[in-house]
Amino acid sequence: MSDLDRLFRAAKAVREKAYAPYSNFLVGAAFRTPDGTIFTGCNVENASYPVSVCAEGGAVSAMIAAGYREIAEAVVIGDAALCTPCGMCRQRLKEFGTDDLVVHVADLDGIRRSFSMDELLPAAFELKEKTR
Repeated sequence: MSDLDRLFRAAKAVREKAYAPYSNFLVGAAFRTPDGTIFTGCNVENASYPVSVCAEGGAVSAMIAAGYREIAEAVVIGDAALCTPCGMCRQRLKEFGTDDLVVHVADLDGIRRSFSMDELLPAAFELKEKTR
């Protein structure tokens, strides 16, 4: 099984665990680190929408908590044909992504489109060069 297949399956499985009683829009994310380790996250809503957690944010937190700092490849899966990361999550991906990070967006049937970080966030905010 390819890395992309493993990522897709992991994102699809974690999507089912999402907590989205307000929007009923389930999202899953799976990240692969350069050494092949996979981290996942799902969206967790709250009655006060601004304090909800995006799937990508959950996956980043799990990755950081495990001592990792780089995302080499990502899959984000939702109910829409083109469920791209929100602006806040694009910045998160830019912060921790390798220089050649590819973000694949998917629906339940498979990968629909793949993006480089420059396509998703062409003018990312950066305080200084990345240090890990």
